[in-house]
Amino acid sequence: MSEFWLKVEKTLNHHGSQALRAARAGWWNVTRTPAQRPVIIVGCSRAGTTLVYKTFSESQVLGSLNRETHDFWVGMHPLANKNWDTHGLDAADASAADRDYVSRYFYRWTGQSRFVDKNNQNGLCVPYLHALFPDAHFVFIKRSPGDNLNSLIEGWGKPDEFATWSQRLPEKVAVENGRYTQWCFFLADGWRDYVNAPVEEVCAFQYNAINQAILDARAAIPARQWSEVLYEDLVRDPVGGFKRLFGEAGLPFDAAMQTHCENVLDTPYNAFSEIRLDKWKDGRNRDRVERVLPKVAAVARAMGYAL
Repeated sequence: MSEFWLKVEKTLNHHGSQALRAARAGWWNVTRTPAQRPVIIVGCSRAGTTLVYKTFSESQVLGSLNRETHDFWVGMHPLANKNWDTHGLDAADASAADRDYVSRYFYRWTGQSRFVDKNNQNGLCVPYLHALFPDAHFVFIKRSPGDNLNSLIEGWGKPDEFATWSQRLPEKVAVENGRYTQWCFFLADGWRDYVNAPVEEVCAFQYNAINQAILDARAAIPARQWSEVLYEDLVRDPVGGFKRLFGEAGLPFDAAMQTHCENVLDTPYNAFSEIRLDKWKDGRNRDRVERVLPKVAAVARAMGYAL
């Protein structure tokens, strides 16, 4: 096909997609149907949440944007409104207007009333998300502290990917003696105490903060609406792990999904290197990780890891 006709096809597809989204938005304005049983993926950044999100996005009965939704959520509740203290949201932040806005947005883009969502900050917002959608199903991805801390440290070296939201941060960031000048991943209460800290201490703080927030929120969620999985178990047996998670979320796990899961580790989503366990032990950050492992031991034990 010539370049001209490729451009024509692209233009027609673009306008067709716009028209379809407009039609869905109009239909939602008539029906005003709230989203039903959304699936919310939570966990620390670099814990394997993208792997889980992308796999759930393969389901034919879930709507998915197939992208991070940080800008969408923070647009509803700007960080400045909380004095840039945290990305966290509580049940008191939820409203009927928020519920309608979210429901309309996902229906407009996906055409489905049930959706799956994931972003770096969801783990700090479980009470808020549960207040918005009391029937939501949460999937908590846990990763061993050594590998998760190692990946967080590596991520801090990629601000173009993980710090794009922090351009307007009102504090000077000089992590690792000024090596890192943009704050990565998410803000949790107390982050200002770490703007001049070694990067491994920042990562230990983030690992503790978000996982503890999820553990604290878990008690308020009905057991049937909550799933947990160790990232390591998904690596060892992706078919078995995802089959269980899909079943707990009330989603079909058919032959096509099984085939997808059989091959899901062959093309890693956003991985910095090959998928394998205990990578940190022979990596360049081993000394840094070992230095802060005691700081995360309590939270890791509460998540099911023996250190």
